[in-house]
Amino acid sequence: MANISDIIESFLLETLGEDDSLNISRNELASYFSVAPSQINYVLSTRFTPAKGYSIESRRGGGGFITVVRLHEPKSELVMQIMQRPLSQGYNYPTACHIIDRLVADELFTEREGIILKASLSDKALIAPTVLQKDSLRLSILKSVVGETLKST
Repeated sequence: MANISDIIESFLLETLGEDDSLNISRNELASYFSVAPSQINYVLSTRFTPAKGYSIESRRGGGGFITVVRLHEPKSELVMQIMQRPLSQGYNYPTACHIIDRLVADELFTEREGIILKASLSDKALIAPTVLQKDSLRLSILKSVVGETLKST
């Protein structure tokens, strides 16, 4: 027998179907399955991740509505490596620049976007007390930008 998380995931995937996004009320979904809203949060945060091809958008004060967005297929294996890399491993600035250059070459970003992204990931732009924190922050920003880009491609 499937556990409740599997059932909720299946329901969401079936409801999403072939669409690129799904708007749902966390509280209504929790009520439908007779679970706490935190159970819905758990399913969303573990089963609908960027690494699995999804992004979750939550609107605070908007009645508890959540949007599940299907990310478009990555154009390269590199994108999946970025999205699956743990934040604790981070990227130093030279490595991030090489990755951005590859993403420009793969046409995920334009040259101008690559330049802007490199500037935003520079050591001068990132204010953090340690190198490890800067590297983690750099990866977090890169994941966010790549994830948002995949929504629109």
